[in-house]
Amino acid sequence: MEIMSTVHVFVKSLLFVLLCSICEGRESELSYVTCGSLVKLLNTRHNVRLHSHDVKYGSDDANSYWQIRGKPNGSCQRGAAIRCGQAIRITHMKTGRNLHTHHFSSPLSNNQEVSAFGENGEGDDLDVWAVQCDGVHWERDEVVRFKHVGTDVFLSVTGEQYGHPIRGQREVHGMSSPSQHNLWRSMEGVFIQLSQEPLRHDEL
Repeated sequence: MEIMSTVHVFVKSLLFVLLCSICEGRESELSYVTCGSLVKLLNTRHNVRLHSHDVKYGSDDANSYWQIRGKPNGSCQRGAAIRCGQAIRITHMKTGRNLHTHHFSSPLSNNQEVSAFGENGEGDDLDVWAVQCDGVHWERDEVVRFKHVGTDVFLSVTGEQYGHPIRGQREVHGMSSPSQHNLWRSMEGVFIQLSQEPLRHDEL
């Protein structure tokens, strides 16, 4: 009887440890930005969100949601944590266009123009950005930079504002050097997790 009681306590303790390990694993997954996640990106220097409009101008906050996707023909498993240095596409949720830049000057700051390009999430090889962060994976509360793979500029804001018809909107552009103007943090959104395989129970 004493042995059975000891075994029972051990099983309960083991179950507790296993459950806690699973919880820690899920908390760890939730701490990263993952492939397929839908996020808002905040420029920490100017406290403004990356934003895009399609045809009609306004201030609808839904225009600030972007999906993190893999580069064309590249592997990006849905729910997998984005690695520091990984090449990604940043796709605008409402318009289906990708964050894009090319060798043209931006109208206000004369830096490199950044735009939204493509249809239904498909554009060209100038839609690809590399995430620059300090660790192994892009952490949700971490400040990161986005470096354009094709032209080596950093996604930036320096404060220039448009007039009518999008008065108050800041110009987003590419800058050749890292600075406080190109620091970004993921804000609220939908963070996709890897699908959990159900535990199998085989009868003896």
